[in-house]
Amino acid sequence: MFEPVVKVKGLTKVFKSLKAVDSVSFSIFPGEILGLLGPNGAGKTTIIHMLLGLTTPTSGDIQVFGLDLRKRRKEIIQNVNFSSSYVSMPNSLSVKESLKVFARLYKTKNREKRIQELLEAFEIAGIKDKLVRHLSSGQQTRLNLAKALINDPKVLLLDEPTASLDPDIADKTRTLLRSIKKDRNISILYTSHNMREMEQMSDRIIFLHKGQIIAEGQPEEVVRSFGRSNLEEVFLKVAREEA
Repeated sequence: MFEPVVKVKGLTKVFKSLKAVDSVSFSIFPGEILGLLGPNGAGKTTIIHMLLGLTTPTSGDIQVFGLDLRKRRKEIIQNVNFSSSYVSMPNSLSVKESLKVFARLYKTKNREKRIQELLEAFEIAGIKDKLVRHLSSGQQTRLNLAKALINDPKVLLLDEPTASLDPDIADKTRTLLRSIKKDRNISILYTSHNMREMEQMSDRIIFLHKGQIIAEGQPEEVVRSFGRSNLEEVFLKVAREEA
């Protein structure tokens, strides 16, 4: 059995009187896509922020590559990256300039070649000189994804990465991510409100509700545990019971 790339134990985050994440434990293994599923407010984004070291846990431990995130964050983060449809890039730079900045930050080798590969992979080579503030939401999403791969990460955290993409580009993006996962044995934490996408992309799923894990396993195992036909039915059951 492979050792986990990411290991989380008893992770808890309290904001004043709100317990956003409540004693969550999970692992991500090499070459695995772990789906993080749950209604708004379930704790998904808070977990991602703690995995990036942007939010300090109230309690619990996070290890990445066998290293303590609290003590070795700078070393760890060189091999980790992140993308979200809701995070904007610096809007005064062009598409290519933005990627150059992050390539330097991550000390990417063969920067020009890597940037060109990503511009072509996400079909934004034709807008490389366009300012970020003039991009559509879909173009910004593709730029964010290109940035997330600039350092050829071993761990990739994706928060609703296809939310702003049209069906064609979203499908191409999923295909590209699966190909990268297979070819480079990358580990991915993946969130989406598109249940079909979650079933299609995830090797395993963690279902969060009110900051706690209420189900875990392969997508079909989670569906069976709720006595439903698919993940969308599971999601609606949990969300509507709360309402």
